[in-house]
Amino acid sequence: MSMLSRRHLMMAATGFAAAAMAAPRGAFAQAAATPAGPFTLPPLPYPAAALEPHIDAKTMEIHHGKHHQGYVSNMNGFAKDHPKLAQMSVPDVLGNLGDVPEAIRTGVRNNLGGHANHTMFWQIMGPNGGKPSGEVAAAIDRDLGGMDKFQAAFNAAGGKQFGSGWVFVTVGKDGKLAIEARPNQDTPLMDGKRVLLGNDVWEHAYYLNYQNRRADYLKAWWNTVNWNKVGERYAAAKAGTLGV
Repeated sequence: MSMLSRRHLMMAATGFAAAAMAAPRGAFAQAAATPAGPFTLPPLPYPAAALEPHIDAKTMEIHHGKHHQGYVSNMNGFAKDHPKLAQMSVPDVLGNLGDVPEAIRTGVRNNLGGHANHTMFWQIMGPNGGKPSGEVAAAIDRDLGGMDKFQAAFNAAGGKQFGSGWVFVTVGKDGKLAIEARPNQDTPLMDGKRVLLGNDVWEHAYYLNYQNRRADYLKAWWNTVNWNKVGERYAAAKAGTLGV
């Protein structure tokens, strides 16, 4: 490199450093901010630390602000060229993936599925979640053999899910409950079913605290379930008004 080139490089570096020092705080963060779009990240309905010690604040911050935000950002990218994606309800898009253009179908499956799953996930958790009551408690007794048997079967399904995925409780049109596991970000919404609740068994949901001890996470997670919200979702599912 010539002396002149070195001199120009040093001047350019000095100029950039000076500009960085003079720029208002947050200027670079704004430049890197996620562009707006029709899909939005729902705020957590409680502080990130509210589910401790069962789920730590750092995991919640990364899970919500990085992973879920990533699915939302990717969907906004798809919607730029395919605005019809945002004109339909999320369950309608996921229930009719064959109608999504083939070039983006896998991306929509993964990212809109992730958006739907996580939107549900934040809703059905909360501090001091109590116990099931009313119609949802009766349905658990009727369809899943009572709370102890239900939790054991649910945890077993989540533990057996190879790699990444979810374990769900679905609600049939007749109000009947069933447990099913799905890989990746797939969701029962893809089959026209409705989701009462679900637990995320991707490692990003638990690895900071539990490492490879998924069984411990599955057991502890029940302390975070907001049964009032689950009861509301069950009533909405039976009424045909439940979304994601």
